Amino acid sequence: MANSPERLEAMFPKLTRAQVDRLRPFGRERRFGDGELIYERGSTKRAFYVLLTGRVEIDTAARAGDENVTMHEPGEFTGEVDMISGRQSLVSARARGSTALLEIDPADLRRIIQTDADLGEIFLRAFALRHAYLIDNTLGGVVLIGSSHSADTLRLRAFLERNGYPHVYLDVERDRDADALLESFHLGPAEVPVLMCKDRDRAMRNPSNAVVADALGLNTAVDAGHVHDLIVVGAGPSGLAAAVYGASEGLDVLALETSAPGGQAGSSSRIENYLGFPMGISGQDLAGRAFLQAEKFGANLAVARVAVGLACAERQLRVMCADGGTVQGRAVVVATGAAYRKLAVPELGRFEGNGVYYGATRVEAQLCDGEEIAVVGGGNSAGQAAVFLSGIAKQVHLLVRGAGLVDSMSRYLIQRIEKSPAITLRPYTQIEALEGDGRLQRVWWRRANTDRERHDIRHVFSMTGADANTGWLDGCVVLDAQRFVKTGVDLAPEDLETARWPLQRRPYQFETSLPRVFAVGDVRSGSMKRVASAVGEGSAAVQLVHKVLAE
Repeated sequence: MANSPERLEAMFPKLTRAQVDRLRPFGRERRFGDGELIYERGSTKRAFYVLLTGRVEIDTAARAGDENVTMHEPGEFTGEVDMISGRQSLVSARARGSTALLEIDPADLRRIIQTDADLGEIFLRAFALRHAYLIDNTLGGVVLIGSSHSADTLRLRAFLERNGYPHVYLDVERDRDADALLESFHLGPAEVPVLMCKDRDRAMRNPSNAVVADALGLNTAVDAGHVHDLIVVGAGPSGLAAAVYGASEGLDVLALETSAPGGQAGSSSRIENYLGFPMGISGQDLAGRAFLQAEKFGANLAVARVAVGLACAERQLRVMCADGGTVQGRAVVVATGAAYRKLAVPELGRFEGNGVYYGATRVEAQLCDGEEIAVVGGGNSAGQAAVFLSGIAKQVHLLVRGAGLVDSMSRYLIQRIEKSPAITLRPYTQIEALEGDGRLQRVWWRRANTDRERHDIRHVFSMTGADANTGWLDGCVVLDAQRFVKTGVDLAPEDLETARWPLQRRPYQFETSLPRVFAVGDVRSGSMKRVASAVGEGSAAVQLVHKVLAE
C-alpha cells in the first residue's frame, strides 16, 4: 500500500527532545546489543519503547516469510493498537547496532495517554495507522484457508475482519498455494476451513470464534473472583458508549461481546447521518474507534465471550458465560441488541452463510461481484446494504412487504435508491422459497396476489424486523410482549409487584425491574433503533450507574 509523506509522518512520528524528557519520569533506560531481540511476535507482556540511540528493526510475518515493516530511528517509538489492548504483538522488534531505549510499562503508557493530550494524540494516531497498515497489507502471520461455498469460512472471515485482525485468505477453488499448505498439515480441501497461526506451525480445523479469540490472544484473562463496578453485556454502539463513559469516569468496566465490536451497526457499510461525520463512516470503523477509546480509558473488552445467563437472586450480580465461566459486577448494563428476523421459508438453515446473509460487509460483498442479488427489508440497514452492494453487484432487488420505504427509511437513502439504475424496488413482495444443491441457487418470490416468480439469485441479504437478544436473561427482568426489556417509566406498578421490586424508589430511566441492572439500545423496549440514540442511552446510563453504586 502506498503511503503519502503525511501519512508516513503520522505513522512514524519523531518525538522532540522536550517530549522525550516528559516521558523519562515514567520509564527506565535499557541497552540492547546489535541483533538482540527486544520482543517477539506473539508476546503479550512487553513494554513500550522510545529510541534514544541506535535503531530498532520491526518485522512481521507475511505470505512469503518475514517482512520488514520499518526501521525506527532515535526519537521514534514502538507499538501499535495492541499496546493499549494487551493483545499479542503482531510484530517483532530487534536492535540494530548498539541501542539505548526508554522502557515504559503499559500501565504507565495508558496513564500518559489519558493525562497528556499532546502525547496521547500522537501515540493513538500512530498506533491506529500502523494497525491499519498491517491489515491493508495482510501482515500478521495468520492464514485462513477456506471455500466460498462454506458457511463456516464466511463466519471466520467475518470474525477476523470485524475484529481487525490482519490475515491472508486462500480459497481452495482459486489459490494454488492452498493445496500445498493443507498437505503440509495432512489435510485435504474437503476439511476447510482451516486456520493457521503463529508462523503457520499450528493448524485449526473449523475452530469456533472463542477458540480463535484465545489462539490469537484477542482477550485478556478474566478473573472470576474479581468484582467489577460495571459489566456491559454487548459491545454495539450503546454498549461501547457505556464502556467508554464508565471507564473514563473511573469505573472498573468489563464488556462482553459475542462476536465483534459494533454489533448490528458494525456490519453497516456506511452510516451517513451520524453526527460529526458529514462524509459518512462505516459501522466497523466507528466501532473500531470506540473500541480503542474504551481501552484507552482502561475498560477490559472480551470478544467471543457469550453471556448465557444472569444470576439475579443474589446480592452480587453474576453473568454466566457459554464457556462455563462467570463474571461478577456491582451493576450490569444489558446492551445485547436485536437480531434480524429470519425469513419464513422452508430449509432456511441450509443456506444461512451459504447464500443467505445478515450483514453486508466487505466479506459478503466480495461474493457478489457482477451478480444479481436480493436485499430484503425496508429499514435503514437494508437501504445502506442496497446502496453499497449496487456498486458491486450487477442488479439489486430490494424486496419490501409494504407499499414503499417512506415510513421506515431515511430520506437520503430513499433518494439514493431511486436514482440508482442498479436497484429495483419491489413493494408488496415476499420470498416464499429458496432452492439449491449445497448452496443457494434460486429464489422464488411473490408480489401481492400475483403468481410466484423464479429468479436465479445466489445471494440474499435478510435485514427485516428484529428479535430482541434477551433469551439469556431467563425471567430475571420484565419484558414486553415482543420480549424487549422494559425500563423506567414503562414499568407499570403491576410489573414491579410481579418482579418484587425491593426499593422505595421507582426504577431509574434505563433501569430494569431488577435493581442495578440497566438496558440500553436496541434491546430496550421503545428504543429508537438508531446508532445516535443508542450511543446516547449508553452514555446516559452510566450516570445512573453512579447513583445506584452510591446507594
